[in-house]
Amino acid sequence: MESEEIETTVCVVGAGPAGAMLALLLARAGIEVVLLEKHADFLRDFRGDTVHPSTLEVLDELGLYERFRALPQRKVEKFEFVQDGVSFHPIDFHTLELRFPYVVFVPQWDFLNLITADAVRYPGFRLMMRAGASGVVWRDDRVVGVRCDTPDGPRTVRAALVVAADGRNSAVRRSAGLVPRDLGIPMDVMAFRISRRDTDPDEGLSTRIGNGRFFCVINRNTYWQISYEAGKGAFDRLRREGIDRFRRDLGEMVPFLGDRTGEVGGLDDLHLLEVRVNRLRKWHAPGLLCIGDAAHEMSPAGGFGVNLAVQDAVASANCLVGALLENQRSGRPLDTRALAAVRRGRWLPTVLTQEFQRLLQRLNVERVGRGDGTLLGPHPSTLFERLPFLRKVLTRVVGVGFRPEHVRIPLTASPRDVVNRAD
Repeated sequence: MESEEIETTVCVVGAGPAGAMLALLLARAGIEVVLLEKHADFLRDFRGDTVHPSTLEVLDELGLYERFRALPQRKVEKFEFVQDGVSFHPIDFHTLELRFPYVVFVPQWDFLNLITADAVRYPGFRLMMRAGASGVVWRDDRVVGVRCDTPDGPRTVRAALVVAADGRNSAVRRSAGLVPRDLGIPMDVMAFRISRRDTDPDEGLSTRIGNGRFFCVINRNTYWQISYEAGKGAFDRLRREGIDRFRRDLGEMVPFLGDRTGEVGGLDDLHLLEVRVNRLRKWHAPGLLCIGDAAHEMSPAGGFGVNLAVQDAVASANCLVGALLENQRSGRPLDTRALAAVRRGRWLPTVLTQEFQRLLQRLNVERVGRGDGTLLGPHPSTLFERLPFLRKVLTRVVGVGFRPEHVRIPLTASPRDVVNRAD
Protein backbone atom coordinates (compact mmCIF):
# COMPACT_ATOMS: atom_id res chain seq x y z
CA MET A 1 0.00 0.00 0.00
CA GLU A 2 1.33 3.44 -0.92
CA SER A 3 2.05 5.65 2.06
CA GLU A 4 0.03 8.86 2.35
CA GLU A 5 2.22 11.90 3.03
CA ILE A 6 1.62 14.63 5.60
CA GLU A 7 3.60 17.87 5.51
CA THR A 8 4.51 19.81 8.65
CA THR A 9 7.36 21.80 10.15
CA VAL A 10 8.02 19.55 13.16
CA CYS A 11 7.04 15.94 13.79
CA VAL A 12 7.29 14.95 17.46
CA VAL A 13 7.23 11.19 18.00
CA GLY A 14 5.88 10.13 21.39
CA ALA A 15 3.23 11.96 23.43
CA GLY A 16 4.83 11.45 26.81
CA PRO A 17 5.75 14.39 29.05
CA ALA A 18 8.66 15.49 26.82
CA GLY A 19 6.87 15.17 23.48
CA ALA A 20 3.51 16.57 24.59
CA MET A 21 5.08 19.57 26.31
CA LEU A 22 7.35 20.37 23.36
CA ALA A 23 4.47 20.10 20.90
CA LEU A 24 2.38 22.48 23.00
CA LEU A 25 5.18 25.03 23.25
CA LEU A 26 5.85 24.94 19.51
CA ALA A 27 2.15 25.25 18.64
CA ARG A 28 1.81 28.25 20.97
CA ALA A 29 4.68 29.89 19.10
CA GLY A 30 2.91 29.47 15.74
CA ILE A 31 4.88 26.46 14.49
CA GLU A 32 3.12 23.66 12.62
CA VAL A 33 3.61 20.44 14.53
CA VAL A 34 2.35 16.86 14.29
CA LEU A 35 2.48 14.78 17.46
CA LEU A 36 2.47 10.99 16.98
CA GLU A 37 1.40 8.58 19.73
CA LYS A 38 1.38 4.83 19.12
CA HIS A 39 -1.31 4.04 21.70
CA ALA A 40 -5.03 4.80 21.51
CA ASP A 41 -4.99 6.65 24.85
CA PHE A 42 -2.67 7.54 27.74
CA LEU A 43 -4.13 5.02 30.22
CA ARG A 44 -1.17 3.01 31.46
CA ASP A 45 -0.35 2.20 35.09
CA PHE A 46 2.90 2.78 36.93
CA ARG A 47 4.27 5.48 34.65
CA GLY A 48 6.14 8.45 36.09
CA ASP A 49 3.65 10.64 37.94
CA THR A 50 5.79 12.75 40.27
CA VAL A 51 5.50 16.44 39.38
CA HIS A 52 8.15 18.56 41.08
CA PRO A 53 8.16 22.29 41.95
CA SER A 54 10.22 23.08 38.82
CA THR A 55 7.51 21.58 36.58
CA LEU A 56 4.75 23.32 38.53
CA GLU A 57 6.47 26.62 37.73
CA VAL A 58 6.49 25.75 34.03
CA LEU A 59 2.76 24.97 34.17
CA ASP A 60 2.17 28.29 35.89
CA GLU A 61 4.18 30.15 33.23
CA LEU A 62 1.93 28.56 30.61
CA GLY A 63 -1.25 29.55 32.46
CA LEU A 64 -2.10 25.90 33.13
CA TYR A 65 -1.53 25.62 36.86
CA GLU A 66 -5.14 26.25 37.89
CA ARG A 67 -6.38 23.57 35.50
CA PHE A 68 -3.65 21.24 36.71
CA ARG A 69 -4.65 21.86 40.32
CA ALA A 70 -8.18 20.66 39.51
CA LEU A 71 -6.88 17.19 38.55
CA PRO A 72 -7.11 14.30 41.07
CA GLN A 73 -3.82 14.52 42.94
CA ARG A 74 -1.93 14.23 46.18
CA LYS A 75 0.42 16.97 47.45
CA VAL A 76 3.45 15.93 49.47
CA GLU A 77 5.57 18.46 51.35
CA LYS A 78 8.04 16.06 52.95
CA PHE A 79 9.64 12.74 52.04
CA GLU A 80 9.80 10.37 54.96
CA PHE A 81 12.40 7.64 55.42
CA VAL A 82 11.92 4.88 57.97
CA GLN A 83 15.01 2.85 58.77
CA ASP A 84 14.69 0.06 61.31
CA GLY A 85 11.69 1.80 62.86
CA VAL A 86 13.32 5.26 63.10
CA SER A 87 11.58 7.95 61.04
CA PHE A 88 13.25 11.06 59.59
CA HIS A 89 12.64 13.56 56.77
CA PRO A 90 15.67 14.10 54.50
CA ILE A 91 13.57 16.19 52.08
CA ASP A 92 11.34 19.03 53.26
CA PHE A 93 10.20 21.55 50.68
CA HIS A 94 9.39 24.16 53.32
CA THR A 95 13.12 24.54 53.97
CA LEU A 96 13.36 26.35 50.60
CA GLU A 97 11.72 29.55 49.40
CA LEU A 98 9.67 28.03 46.60
CA ARG A 99 6.46 29.23 45.03
CA PHE A 100 5.21 25.64 45.08
CA PRO A 101 6.76 23.99 48.16
CA TYR A 102 5.60 20.46 47.42
CA VAL A 103 5.57 17.68 44.87
CA VAL A 104 2.33 16.47 43.35
CA PHE A 105 1.45 12.88 42.53
CA VAL A 106 -0.98 12.91 39.63
CA PRO A 107 -1.82 10.13 37.15
CA GLN A 108 0.31 10.66 34.08
CA TRP A 109 -2.67 10.16 31.78
CA ASP A 110 -4.39 13.16 33.41
CA PHE A 111 -1.24 15.25 33.02
CA LEU A 112 -0.90 14.33 29.33
CA ASN A 113 -4.59 14.89 28.63
CA LEU A 114 -4.24 18.37 30.12
CA ILE A 115 -1.23 19.24 27.95
CA THR A 116 -2.64 17.86 24.71
CA ALA A 117 -6.10 19.36 25.34
CA ASP A 118 -4.47 22.79 25.49
CA ALA A 119 -2.32 22.08 22.43
CA VAL A 120 -5.29 21.23 20.18
CA ARG A 121 -6.56 24.77 20.69
CA TYR A 122 -3.81 26.01 18.37
CA PRO A 123 -4.37 25.77 14.61
CA GLY A 124 -0.90 24.46 13.76
CA PHE A 125 -1.15 21.43 16.06
CA ARG A 126 -2.26 17.93 15.07
CA LEU A 127 -2.34 14.91 17.37
CA MET A 128 -2.34 11.48 15.72
CA MET A 129 -3.17 8.63 18.10
CA ARG A 130 -2.52 4.97 17.19
CA ALA A 131 0.33 6.15 14.98
CA GLY A 132 3.44 4.11 15.77
CA ALA A 133 6.68 5.33 14.24
CA SER A 134 8.53 2.66 12.29
CA GLY A 135 11.56 4.58 11.04
CA VAL A 136 12.96 7.88 9.86
CA VAL A 137 13.14 9.03 6.26
CA TRP A 138 16.53 10.20 4.97
CA ARG A 139 17.42 12.47 2.08
CA ASP A 140 21.17 12.32 1.57
CA ASP A 141 22.54 12.78 5.12
CA ARG A 142 19.50 14.58 6.59
CA VAL A 143 16.37 13.25 8.28
CA VAL A 144 13.37 14.69 6.43
CA GLY A 145 10.50 12.77 7.97
CA VAL A 146 9.25 9.69 9.73
CA ARG A 147 7.21 6.68 8.66
CA CYS A 148 4.37 5.50 10.86
CA ASP A 149 1.71 2.82 10.91
CA THR A 150 -1.90 3.85 11.52
CA PRO A 151 -5.27 2.03 11.47
CA ASP A 152 -5.83 3.60 8.03
CA GLY A 153 -2.55 2.34 6.66
CA PRO A 154 1.02 3.62 6.50
CA ARG A 155 1.74 7.33 6.63
CA THR A 156 4.87 9.39 6.04
CA VAL A 157 5.16 12.66 7.91
CA ARG A 158 7.55 15.02 6.11
CA ALA A 159 9.11 17.58 8.44
CA ALA A 160 12.01 19.97 8.73
CA LEU A 161 12.64 18.48 12.16
CA VAL A 162 11.81 15.08 13.66
CA VAL A 163 11.95 14.91 17.46
CA ALA A 164 12.43 11.50 19.06
CA ALA A 165 10.51 11.64 22.33
CA ASP A 166 9.37 8.03 22.15
CA GLY A 167 10.99 6.81 25.32
CA ARG A 168 13.52 4.29 26.52
CA ASN A 169 13.05 1.92 23.55
CA SER A 170 12.90 4.70 20.97
CA ALA A 171 12.15 3.38 17.49
CA VAL A 172 13.24 6.71 15.99
CA ARG A 173 16.57 6.65 17.78
CA ARG A 174 17.19 3.07 16.70
CA SER A 175 16.23 3.82 13.09
CA ALA A 176 18.66 6.73 13.03
CA GLY A 177 21.51 4.51 14.26
CA LEU A 178 22.00 6.36 17.57
CA VAL A 179 23.09 4.10 20.42
CA PRO A 180 23.09 5.30 24.05
CA ARG A 181 25.95 4.59 26.41
CA ASP A 182 24.93 2.25 29.23
CA LEU A 183 25.90 3.66 32.63
CA GLY A 184 25.52 0.31 34.34
CA ILE A 185 23.30 0.50 37.41
CA PRO A 186 21.03 -2.52 36.84
CA MET A 187 18.09 -2.64 39.22
CA ASP A 188 14.65 -4.24 39.31
CA VAL A 189 11.63 -2.29 40.52
CA MET A 190 8.34 -4.09 41.15
CA ALA A 191 5.29 -1.84 41.51
CA PHE A 192 1.88 -2.83 42.85
CA ARG A 193 -1.18 -1.51 44.68
CA ILE A 194 -2.71 -2.14 48.09
CA SER A 195 -6.09 -0.73 49.15
CA ARG A 196 -6.13 2.22 51.56
CA ARG A 197 -8.40 2.60 54.58
CA ASP A 198 -9.46 5.71 56.46
CA THR A 199 -7.70 4.36 59.54
CA ASP A 200 -4.33 4.17 57.74
CA PRO A 201 -1.62 6.74 58.57
CA ASP A 202 -1.99 10.07 56.77
CA GLU A 203 1.50 9.97 55.27
CA GLY A 204 2.32 11.08 51.74
CA LEU A 205 5.49 9.29 50.70
CA SER A 206 7.67 7.05 52.81
CA THR A 207 10.67 4.91 51.99
CA ARG A 208 11.06 1.99 54.35
CA ILE A 209 14.48 0.39 54.69
CA GLY A 210 15.76 -2.50 56.74
CA ASN A 211 17.03 -6.07 56.77
CA GLY A 212 18.04 -5.91 53.13
CA ARG A 213 14.66 -4.66 51.89
CA PHE A 214 13.61 -1.39 50.31
CA PHE A 215 9.92 -0.40 49.90
CA CYS A 216 8.64 2.97 48.69
CA VAL A 217 5.04 3.68 49.75
CA ILE A 218 2.97 6.50 48.18
CA ASN A 219 -0.46 7.61 49.35
CA ARG A 220 -2.73 7.83 46.28
CA ASN A 221 -5.83 8.76 48.35
CA THR A 222 -7.85 5.61 47.61
CA TYR A 223 -4.93 3.16 47.45
CA TRP A 224 -1.26 2.77 48.30
CA GLN A 225 1.15 2.65 45.37
CA ILE A 226 4.14 0.62 46.45
CA SER A 227 7.42 -0.24 44.80
CA TYR A 228 9.92 -2.84 45.88
CA GLU A 229 13.43 -1.93 44.73
CA ALA A 230 16.32 -4.34 44.61
CA GLY A 231 19.36 -5.30 42.58
CA LYS A 232 19.14 -6.92 39.17
CA GLY A 233 17.63 -10.40 39.30
CA ALA A 234 15.35 -9.69 42.28
CA PHE A 235 12.27 -10.75 40.34
CA ASP A 236 13.83 -14.12 39.55
CA ARG A 237 14.65 -14.57 43.26
CA LEU A 238 11.04 -13.81 44.14
CA ARG A 239 9.94 -16.42 41.65
CA ARG A 240 12.13 -19.00 43.42
CA GLU A 241 11.20 -17.93 46.97
CA GLY A 242 7.47 -17.60 46.31
CA ILE A 243 4.92 -14.89 46.93
CA ASP A 244 4.44 -15.77 50.61
CA ARG A 245 7.98 -14.60 51.44
CA PHE A 246 7.29 -11.33 49.64
CA ARG A 247 4.06 -10.81 51.60
CA ARG A 248 5.88 -11.42 54.89
CA ASP A 249 8.56 -8.88 53.97
CA LEU A 250 5.90 -6.32 53.07
CA GLY A 251 4.01 -6.88 56.32
CA GLU A 252 7.19 -6.50 58.39
CA MET A 253 8.32 -3.33 56.62
CA VAL A 254 4.88 -1.67 56.43
CA PRO A 255 3.09 -3.00 59.51
CA PHE A 256 -0.21 -1.17 58.97
CA LEU A 257 -0.63 -3.12 55.72
CA GLY A 258 0.00 -6.46 57.39
CA ASP A 259 -3.65 -7.55 57.15
CA ARG A 260 -3.81 -6.73 53.41
CA THR A 261 -0.70 -8.32 51.97
CA GLY A 262 -2.91 -11.03 50.51
CA GLU A 263 -4.09 -8.44 47.96
CA VAL A 264 -0.84 -9.27 46.17
CA GLY A 265 -2.27 -12.46 44.77
CA GLY A 266 0.80 -13.56 42.86
CA LEU A 267 3.76 -12.44 40.80
CA ASP A 268 1.39 -11.36 38.03
CA ASP A 269 0.25 -8.53 40.34
CA LEU A 270 3.78 -7.09 40.35
CA HIS A 271 4.60 -4.72 37.50
CA LEU A 272 8.28 -5.25 36.70
CA LEU A 273 10.38 -2.32 35.53
CA GLU A 274 13.91 -3.23 34.47
CA VAL A 275 15.75 -0.05 35.33
CA ARG A 276 18.43 1.23 33.00
CA VAL A 277 20.39 4.45 33.11
CA ASN A 278 22.01 5.56 29.87
CA ARG A 279 22.50 8.60 27.66
CA LEU A 280 23.44 9.48 24.13
CA ARG A 281 26.78 11.13 23.51
CA LYS A 282 25.15 13.16 20.74
CA TRP A 283 21.47 14.03 20.86
CA HIS A 284 21.01 15.13 17.26
CA ALA A 285 21.66 14.51 13.59
CA PRO A 286 20.72 16.83 10.71
CA GLY A 287 16.94 17.12 10.92
CA LEU A 288 16.67 14.99 14.08
CA LEU A 289 16.69 15.69 17.83
CA CYS A 290 16.35 13.25 20.76
CA ILE A 291 14.94 14.39 24.12
CA GLY A 292 13.62 12.80 27.31
CA ASP A 293 14.23 9.09 27.78
CA ALA A 294 15.16 8.77 24.11
CA ALA A 295 18.24 10.87 24.93
CA HIS A 296 18.85 9.81 28.53
CA GLU A 297 17.05 7.09 30.42
CA MET A 298 16.63 7.73 34.12
CA SER A 299 16.33 5.59 37.23
CA PRO A 300 13.09 6.07 39.23
CA ALA A 301 15.19 7.26 42.19
CA GLY A 302 14.08 10.74 43.17
CA GLY A 303 11.21 10.80 40.68
CA PHE A 304 13.18 12.89 38.18
CA GLY A 305 11.84 11.32 34.97
CA VAL A 306 8.78 13.49 34.21
CA ASN A 307 10.52 16.63 35.34
CA LEU A 308 13.73 16.19 33.39
CA ALA A 309 11.62 15.41 30.30
CA VAL A 310 9.66 18.64 30.75
CA GLN A 311 12.89 20.59 31.24
CA ASP A 312 14.23 19.13 27.97
CA ALA A 313 11.05 20.21 26.19
CA VAL A 314 11.22 23.78 27.50
CA ALA A 315 14.91 24.09 26.65
CA SER A 316 14.29 22.70 23.16
CA ALA A 317 11.51 25.18 22.47
CA ASN A 318 13.60 28.08 23.78
CA CYS A 319 16.51 27.12 21.52
CA LEU A 320 14.59 26.17 18.37
CA VAL A 321 11.56 28.43 17.93
CA GLY A 322 13.45 31.17 16.10
CA ALA A 323 15.07 28.77 13.64
CA LEU A 324 11.81 26.87 13.08
CA LEU A 325 9.84 30.05 12.36
CA GLU A 326 12.52 31.00 9.84
CA ASN A 327 12.18 27.58 8.22
CA GLN A 328 8.42 28.02 7.96
CA ARG A 329 8.88 31.39 6.27
CA SER A 330 11.74 30.60 3.91
CA GLY A 331 12.03 26.81 3.67
CA ARG A 332 15.69 27.10 4.64
CA PRO A 333 16.93 23.83 6.27
CA LEU A 334 17.22 23.91 10.03
CA ASP A 335 20.73 24.77 11.18
CA THR A 336 22.17 21.88 13.20
CA ARG A 337 23.81 24.42 15.52
CA ALA A 338 20.38 25.11 16.99
CA LEU A 339 19.98 21.38 17.69
CA ALA A 340 23.42 21.19 19.25
CA ALA A 341 22.46 24.07 21.55
CA VAL A 342 19.75 21.93 23.13
CA ARG A 343 22.18 19.21 24.09
CA ARG A 344 24.76 21.78 25.21
CA GLY A 345 22.29 23.40 27.60
CA ARG A 346 20.83 20.18 29.00
CA TRP A 347 23.99 18.05 29.14
CA LEU A 348 25.31 19.14 32.54
CA PRO A 349 22.00 18.91 34.46
CA THR A 350 21.38 15.51 32.87
CA VAL A 351 24.81 14.18 33.82
CA LEU A 352 24.59 15.55 37.37
CA THR A 353 21.12 14.08 37.87
CA GLN A 354 22.16 10.67 36.59
CA GLU A 355 25.32 10.68 38.71
CA PHE A 356 23.20 11.56 41.73
CA GLN A 357 20.98 8.58 40.95
CA ARG A 358 23.99 6.33 40.48
CA LEU A 359 25.27 7.43 43.88
CA LEU A 360 21.95 6.52 45.47
CA GLN A 361 22.04 3.19 43.67
CA ARG A 362 25.56 2.28 44.75
CA LEU A 363 25.36 3.48 48.34
CA ASN A 364 21.73 2.79 49.07
CA VAL A 365 19.89 0.07 47.15
CA GLU A 366 22.97 -2.10 46.65
CA ARG A 367 24.01 -1.85 50.31
CA VAL A 368 20.47 -2.43 51.49
CA GLY A 369 20.36 -5.55 49.33
CA ARG A 370 23.45 -6.84 51.13
CA GLY A 371 22.05 -5.85 54.52
CA ASP A 372 24.88 -3.33 55.05
CA GLY A 373 22.76 -0.32 56.03
CA THR A 374 22.06 2.67 53.82
CA LEU A 375 23.67 5.67 52.22
CA LEU A 376 23.09 7.66 55.39
CA GLY A 377 24.60 5.18 57.81
CA PRO A 378 23.06 3.42 60.80
CA HIS A 379 21.60 6.57 62.41
CA PRO A 380 20.53 8.87 59.57
CA SER A 381 18.33 11.13 61.71
CA THR A 382 21.40 12.08 63.74
CA LEU A 383 23.26 13.04 60.58
CA PHE A 384 20.52 15.49 59.55
CA GLU A 385 20.46 17.00 63.04
CA ARG A 386 24.21 17.62 62.87
CA LEU A 387 24.21 18.87 59.27
CA PRO A 388 20.97 20.85 58.76
CA PHE A 389 22.18 22.21 55.40
CA LEU A 390 22.12 18.66 54.02
CA ARG A 391 18.31 18.65 54.03
CA LYS A 392 18.24 21.88 52.01
CA VAL A 393 20.73 20.54 49.48
CA LEU A 394 18.83 17.29 48.95
CA THR A 395 15.51 19.12 48.75
CA ARG A 396 16.80 21.51 46.10
CA VAL A 397 18.35 18.72 44.02
CA VAL A 398 15.12 16.72 44.04
CA GLY A 399 12.58 19.54 43.79
CA VAL A 400 14.30 22.09 41.60
CA GLY A 401 17.10 20.21 39.86
CA PHE A 402 20.51 21.38 38.75
CA ARG A 403 19.34 23.82 36.09
CA PRO A 404 15.60 24.58 36.01
CA GLU A 405 14.29 25.87 32.69
CA HIS A 406 11.73 28.64 32.21
CA VAL A 407 9.49 29.38 29.23
CA ARG A 408 11.10 32.22 27.28
CA ILE A 409 9.09 32.10 24.06
CA PRO A 410 6.06 34.35 23.53
CA LEU A 411 2.54 33.16 22.81
CA THR A 412 2.08 34.23 19.19
CA ALA A 413 -0.57 31.82 17.89
CA SER A 414 -4.22 32.56 18.65
CA PRO A 415 -6.01 29.64 20.33
CA ARG A 416 -9.23 28.39 18.78
CA ASP A 417 -12.51 28.68 20.62
CA VAL A 418 -13.57 25.23 19.44
CA VAL A 419 -11.33 22.32 20.46
CA ASN A 420 -10.68 19.85 17.65
CA ARG A 421 -10.36 16.23 18.68
CA ALA A 422 -7.30 14.09 18.02
CA ASP A 423 -7.22 11.85 14.94
